[in-house]
Amino acid sequence: MTNNDILRRLRYAFDFSNQQATELFGLDPSTKVAMSVEAFKARLEKEEDPGFAPCSDAELSAFLDGLIVARRGLRKPQVAAVETATSQSAEPRRLSRNDILKKLRIAMNFREQEMLTTLESGGSKLSKAELGALFR
Repeated sequence: MTNNDILRRLRYAFDFSNQQATELFGLDPSTKVAMSVEAFKARLEKEEDPGFAPCSDAELSAFLDGLIVARRGLRKPQVAAVETATSQSAEPRRLSRNDILKKLRIAMNFREQEMLTTLESGGSKLSKAELGALFR
């Protein structure tokens, strides 16, 4: 599943309009990405369509962080030492599927049992230990 597939599915799962979805990209000041409605629509296109544009890890991360802010509000400022350590990396970190799952869990404010129920309704049966391993 590509970043575009994830973005497309989340947009429809949350029933966001294109305008609402584009606003999410700029809600979290730490990962803010400028996204126009036209650029967003290009990311919703299928790969074989002429207007297709790939969704980068930074864009998907900004969307998910904006979803967290929209649903839970801005987080409290982090300790300065932690921010300095993360801002020193010259190369952006690749967004893993576990990172995406963690951000969705935070946005939805899901606890362990809610995550297990949601995953099971999607056809993935996990034990509590397996779920815990995903979030390490």
